[in-house]
Amino acid sequence: MLEHELIWAMLPNGLEGVFEIERFEQNARVFRIVLAEKNVLPTLPPAYRGKRVINTIIKPFTVDFFPIKGRKGELILKRRLWQFDGIKTMLKRELDLCIEGTHLEKEFAGFLKDLDRA
Repeated sequence: MLEHELIWAMLPNGLEGVFEIERFEQNARVFRIVLAEKNVLPTLPPAYRGKRVINTIIKPFTVDFFPIKGRKGELILKRRLWQFDGIKTMLKRELDLCIEGTHLEKEFAGFLKDLDRA
């Protein structure tokens, strides 16, 4: 579907292997893309191997994205956390999307930094 290809072209590389497009919406103020993490376990650390998954939680995480046609861009990632039998800490896939200490996507933050230098 062409619209899905366009959405993936606008997003950081590598997300299409981990997330599925749940929906996108727009109104007068916001253009929002919502991605849901696929229910596929990441590489398991040794402590988790051989353990049974007993619960999966989905937590949304919002990343400020570049403006689109005068609207604020938002990328909402619905992240999965897996709970394993006998382990207190939940497992989540590590993604390196945001500049540390912000909710700005790395490519957008770099664009803003370059714009400030001009």
